Amino acid sequence: MFEVESPLPCQVIAFPLTKRVAKVREVAARIMDKATDRQAAAYRNQVAETLFRHLDRIGVPEDEQDEQVGAFFTAVELELYRLHCLHDASGETAY
Repeated sequence: MFEVESPLPCQVIAFPLTKRVAKVREVAARIMDKATDRQAAAYRNQVAETLFRHLDRIGVPEDEQDEQVGAFFTAVELELYRLHCLHDASGETAY
């Protein structure tokens, strides 16, 4: 009577991680607060794992996950650079 059509494939388009400015700033600030490079690297790994799990859960393909997480950490590095430039040698904010 009725034919059942197979569902059309769909593409999940996640909100770009680089546009999550508050998250980028939060991660950069927390990285700056770490006492050692080892602690900063461990925090970065923790954040990356969380982002990968989130993207996987919502159905983003692996290659797109890699691209999104890589772009996110590029944005974090730019924010770290910006924050570093705002501080002078004594740790006060430069104007």
